[in-house]
Amino acid sequence: MLLDQNLAMATDIVPDDKDWTWVLERTCVECGFDARSIETADIAAMIRANAEQWRLLLGGGDASVRVRARPDRWSTLEYGAHVRDVYRLYERRLRLMLDTDDPMYPNWDQDETAIAERYDEQDPVAVAGELVDAATILAASFDDVSGDDWRRPGRRSDGARFTVESFARYLVHDPVHHLWDVRSAPA
Repeated sequence: MLLDQNLAMATDIVPDDKDWTWVLERTCVECGFDARSIETADIAAMIRANAEQWRLLLGGGDASVRVRARPDRWSTLEYGAHVRDVYRLYERRLRLMLDTDDPMYPNWDQDETAIAERYDEQDPVAVAGELVDAATILAASFDDVSGDDWRRPGRRSDGARFTVESFARYLVHDPVHHLWDVRSAPA
């Protein structure tokens, strides 16, 4: 029965196939985030602050974090597990950019991962801790970036090109936007 519920829940979510790189050029009309206004010196602090907000949302283990406000949107728990995995993924991608000349990142299907990893069944307290740990590691890595390293390139397999600086600004939008997603959902 639980597997049937997971499959039904998974099919309610329309995979996000939008190219969100536009957030580097203009303000997000949904969450209000403006990547152009972010200073590189603020990236690590923003990651840490965002993780703290997720810890507050998930860390109490309240059962309500498992509830979807709408069938076509993830629950707070699912968004939190996604943000944790984004922080982990971006740490690996940042390492690639800093250690390799113009790397192409391996593909990642966030929707497939959510189903395979059963985001909806994970322990919210564990997710909160793992998210904070992943954010702490990533923030420390951004703290160590300096000088010309901010201009090092990397790219996705879809052709999107980044520098470490644009990559950092692009990254920060994702967890900020997902906080907006859960906070703007009808109660």
